[in-house]
Amino acid sequence: MKQNLLKEMETGSKNALLKKRIITHYIYNGSSTITDLARELDLSVPTITKFINEMCEDNYINDYGKLETSSGRHPSLYGLNPESGYFIGVDIKKFAINIGLINFKGDMVEIKMNIPYKFENTQEALEELCALIRNFIKGTEINDKKIMNICINISGRVNPESGYSFSMFNFSERPLADVLNEKIGYPVCIDNDTRAMTYGEHMQGCVKGEKDIIFVNISWGLGIGIIIDGKVYTGKSGFSGEFGHVNVFDNEILCHCGKKGCLETEASGSALHRILLERIGSGESSILSKRTAENPPTLDEIITAVNKEDLLCIEIVEEIGQKLGRQIAGLISIFNPELVIIGGTLSSTGDYIVQPIKTAIRKYSLNLVNKDATVTVSKLKDKAGVVGACMLARSRMFEI
Repeated sequence: MKQNLLKEMETGSKNALLKKRIITHYIYNGSSTITDLARELDLSVPTITKFINEMCEDNYINDYGKLETSSGRHPSLYGLNPESGYFIGVDIKKFAINIGLINFKGDMVEIKMNIPYKFENTQEALEELCALIRNFIKGTEINDKKIMNICINISGRVNPESGYSFSMFNFSERPLADVLNEKIGYPVCIDNDTRAMTYGEHMQGCVKGEKDIIFVNISWGLGIGIIIDGKVYTGKSGFSGEFGHVNVFDNEILCHCGKKGCLETEASGSALHRILLERIGSGESSILSKRTAENPPTLDEIITAVNKEDLLCIEIVEEIGQKLGRQIAGLISIFNPELVIIGGTLSSTGDYIVQPIKTAIRKYSLNLVNKDATVTVSKLKDKAGVVGACMLARSRMFEI
């Protein structure tokens, strides 16, 4: 593959910016004719034709042949060349990582889920992460020189623009993205895990044209992703969406952020895990009752118990849904979104958590506002993060 465009991008020239706009259009809209592209980008047909011809020569754009029309000349359809480059997404979970590889067009070429990994804020865990990513790359059948970017999802406070992580792997004065770049040997960007899930759902999930969206990630922790007018909202420093750390409860439960009373302490996967063990310890019955303190059930096992209709687990999940729905009602009143997506690990309990959320939203939000918002469950489910990371790896290179 020729590198003319990549070299142009480094200079930041006007031509490079226009080519970025063309690629971004194709990322979000798929293939189109030169006439349609000129209209969308408000550029002349000769200008667009010139750039399309150059990008076809560089193998970034393909001519997909004539578009069938009812009359007149048949215009050519142009779109991204899937083999011109590849992007990798890495989604870090508490006890595993998911890694995906997409082509230039955005099709998933390879994906590996639940690769064993213990996510800890240590140098050893960072080294292991890099080794797992390098091993994944070695195992692919593509030309590794065509890998253009890698995006790694990290929980907590992440500034995607500066490349700094402030919650995890934050033991270096240098940007984490730069450190990962050196260790892995490819360009690397980082982003917040919930924001990546939101973007994945926006690009390839349940979003069907909606532009104002809130994605609620109920996993071990709790966070939200926000899309306003079709664009992911990051905030001034990339810290938007820390929904789990809104102070809501007058309790003495210490959150991992160091404060007490956070929403996450009573409405998250970690809260579900803690509350279940407390209630089993006080004598309540569950199919997980025989698990000892030395060998407690995992969050996934608790979710399985919910779906097996364990009454205690269902009761706790419903209580979490009610607490969460009350706070989501506040978000709906503030943002007036078209779509609220419930995702993350706990979303796999389906109606057990979604129905209490919907009931609380109806109870605690204004009717005129909540009637605009459809509440639905993530379509991508456990793949939302890795799909989003792959898509972010691509868009971060070309969006202006």
